[in-house]
Amino acid sequence: MPSSDPRRTAYDILLRVEGERLFADVLLDKALTRGELQGPDRGLLTELVYGVLRRQGTLDHVIGQFSSRPAKKLDPQVRMLLRLGIYQLLYLDRVPTFAAVNETVQLAKEVAPHAAGFINAILRRTDRERDAIAWPDPKLDPAGYIAAVHSHPRWLVESWIEQLGYEEAERLARAMSEPPPLTLRVNTLRIDRAGLLGLFAEHGISAEATRFASHGVTVTPSRPIAELPGFAEGLFTVQDESSQLAVCLLAPCPGETILDLCAAPGGKSTYLAQLMENHGTVLACDISANKLPRIRETADRLGLSCITTQALDAAKVPPAGHFDRILVDAPCSALGVLRRNPEGKWRVTPADVANLAASQKRILRNASQAVKPGGFLLYSTCSTSLAEDEEIVDDFLSENSGFVLENGRELHPEWGDLFTERGMLRSWPHRHGMDGFFAALLKKR
Repeated sequence: MPSSDPRRTAYDILLRVEGERLFADVLLDKALTRGELQGPDRGLLTELVYGVLRRQGTLDHVIGQFSSRPAKKLDPQVRMLLRLGIYQLLYLDRVPTFAAVNETVQLAKEVAPHAAGFINAILRRTDRERDAIAWPDPKLDPAGYIAAVHSHPRWLVESWIEQLGYEEAERLARAMSEPPPLTLRVNTLRIDRAGLLGLFAEHGISAEATRFASHGVTVTPSRPIAELPGFAEGLFTVQDESSQLAVCLLAPCPGETILDLCAAPGGKSTYLAQLMENHGTVLACDISANKLPRIRETADRLGLSCITTQALDAAKVPPAGHFDRILVDAPCSALGVLRRNPEGKWRVTPADVANLAASQKRILRNASQAVKPGGFLLYSTCSTSLAEDEEIVDDFLSENSGFVLENGRELHPEWGDLFTERGMLRSWPHRHGMDGFFAALLKKR
């Protein structure tokens, strides 16, 4: 509900995210657009919402330390108030202890008056005994330790340990609980990277070139995109470095006909068109017709006229026509972008990963029917799961001898350890400072 209190607004948003399975970024955008919050309160609201979602597992562990009942047994309103209060106590140095406790208790008196005393007692005990919080023994229960300290579901931590080993899995878990970088893609049809960095410097904005992507810029600290100079003029758009690299791996050329399946919100579609110098055709498809206008809006702002859009269920309907190159950025568990969508890690289950893999196989199979002989097909996800990535590619190749896997390491030796031994692109937040991403380039014989 509308409020000029950032803590009350955060409480309302978090309850809806958990209870109605809504997305935090959408609710935050609506709250900030209403205009009730001004100045530092806008930043506090964003910090509270994303911070509690990122640290939810750790916060619930702490609640279990100081409450006679575990967090999952508490009423949703009480649990959320405790999460908000404890997050401020443990993670926000700029919020004084008395404010973290008193403001949370005052909010409790409004929304859960029966529990105000209980909440006050738990918060004060957390403050007094914060150095005595007990954590699982990393030697006896390594997955439990990482899950509790770095706030991730146990099943996910176990999969990371199996994939990377304990030490690297902990580094990944730590990185996945931190705020993500704000990475932009320079629109080289209107300005080069040096020019955009110069423009930002003139306005006192700290930014630097990305490590791998030749058109990427990272802005620190993060700030609202529309407030950056050059946004309205279409000098840049938001796109993580890993996503930029996937498009570069597909290597579109001017004059080609390219298909982008599952294209919304359009970051890859517009980069394809940019690398084609706006000459040729990019057909951007998505199952949701409601998302297509956003692709068109971004393309117009960037001055890209070679993009057309179409509603298409890529898992059921084979695309019509034959294309020089096809990009399949398949719907996935999004386990590689948990920094950006932290509510996702509390929703996805191993069963979801299995169901998504079945859909990904159908999409890839359908897309392959529309590749020209000698053409290329890029399969990508923002997942860390082998079941959604390498295993999908291997399954496809075992059934389609007309395609071969290209070795990305040979195509882009300058990208170093971004590739697996077989030449598939796999980026990691803790190694490369970008989203967890996967891409495999397939060529039709």
